[in-house]
Amino acid sequence: MENKGDEDVEKLKTKFRSAWHNVKYSWALKSKTSFSRNSPVFLLGKCYHFKAEEDEDTLAEAGREAWNEVPHRGNAESFRRDFASRVWLTYREEFPPLPGSTLTSDCGWGCMLRTGQMMLAQALILHFLGRDWTWSEALNLESLDTGTRTARAAQRLVATLESSLPGYQDPKRPRSLPGPRLQAQGGSQSQGAAEEADGHLRELYHRTLVSWFGDIPGAQLGLHSLVRLGLELGKQAGDWYGPAVVAHILKRAVEQATEPGLASITAYVSHDCTVYNADVIDIHRSKSFAQSSGNPSPLDSQGPTSIPLDTQGPASIPLDSRAVIILVPVRLGEDKTNPEYFNFVKSVLSLEFCIGVLGGKHEQARYLVGFQDDSLIYMDPHYCQSFVDVSKSTFPLQSYHCPSPKKMPFANMDPSCTIGFYSRTVQDYDRISQELSKLLRPSVRDKYPAFTLLAGHGRDYDLSSSLTPEKREWPFIRDPCRATTSMGDFVLL
Repeated sequence: MENKGDEDVEKLKTKFRSAWHNVKYSWALKSKTSFSRNSPVFLLGKCYHFKAEEDEDTLAEAGREAWNEVPHRGNAESFRRDFASRVWLTYREEFPPLPGSTLTSDCGWGCMLRTGQMMLAQALILHFLGRDWTWSEALNLESLDTGTRTARAAQRLVATLESSLPGYQDPKRPRSLPGPRLQAQGGSQSQGAAEEADGHLRELYHRTLVSWFGDIPGAQLGLHSLVRLGLELGKQAGDWYGPAVVAHILKRAVEQATEPGLASITAYVSHDCTVYNADVIDIHRSKSFAQSSGNPSPLDSQGPTSIPLDTQGPASIPLDSRAVIILVPVRLGEDKTNPEYFNFVKSVLSLEFCIGVLGGKHEQARYLVGFQDDSLIYMDPHYCQSFVDVSKSTFPLQSYHCPSPKKMPFANMDPSCTIGFYSRTVQDYDRISQELSKLLRPSVRDKYPAFTLLAGHGRDYDLSSSLTPEKREWPFIRDPCRATTSMGDFVLL
């Protein structure tokens, strides 16, 4: 009887804790983020200027304005469309229980997994749609309303408390309200059938890609799959995940995905802050299971005939090759990020093949996607939204795109982070390695680069050859020939 009473108390505590997190993270994101009109804005390798050429003096006097008040001058509209087209993955609630637990929400602990999903989604957008793709409904997203979201959160808290009372009978719960209906993509009659088909197929790619990250057990790259892989590495649902751990979970998720559309892409995680060029090239040239069995990805096989993608599209990938997502966990300081690395982070986010940074503040993960002056631009996963059933062919897409960018000072950045890059082919990687080598070349001021690139394979450097393959990749290897200082999941040179 006592054990039963303890179980009831724990269940009640779990309900209260879940209800509190739902209220806490249902507050709307701050919608008014200030951007300067006089400084360029970088977003995942693209540069935008908000200053209007015809009215520079007036705009200079206006100074800084709230984001929602910036008129569509210069590149402001292009930046809004580009940012809102990135896939936004946040806390969710009321989804099926996660593996190994009874949790039906990731509020309060799943932020790093969500940022990892966002980085992976950006890599897949580059892979299937190209960097210039934008969502047709990006500028139609509604701003997040504080009053409405807070009221809904309070209602959920009251409902949770009521349901915990003895003898309470739960009325029939209404189905969650669908998001705003997608507006039909307008176009003049001068648009040809081929152009319409192209737009339709791109939207199909977009919807399919988002569905891979759904909060259902069958989603290839969804939270349930990531938590299951985390269990294999000693992480439980409800634990906090670091950026290095998430990098390895993402790698395994991509490698183990059975979705044919993911057969033409894989992932690589650097060892001990070092990227070995020969290892990446070998992965590029390795064949996936679908390719070796003679069943190429349907997305690849459709190629240029069904969707005339540009040179960044999947049609440009050789059949005997795979694209590679390169993940580099690093530590840019000890307790705080060393200011000497600020320019390095800016340079990385200015590269067209960069897919962002998993980082943020201490124990508050954020997906870093750009910068302006001395502030980072990021997408925030700390926002609780309702479960969306992505198994339905017409599930709403609006909650997977963020209308409001946010900024944080470089000085607040946590030193632990993972940097991501996307390499389409071996030829692309040759160019990427050359550009990164220039960027990482130590100067008189910068004696220690954030990471290094070395020729050859990792095995050529005898990295802990006595370890098993499982231990060898978790998550960094300390070279016994080096004098190093270990700090958490990272190795400081």
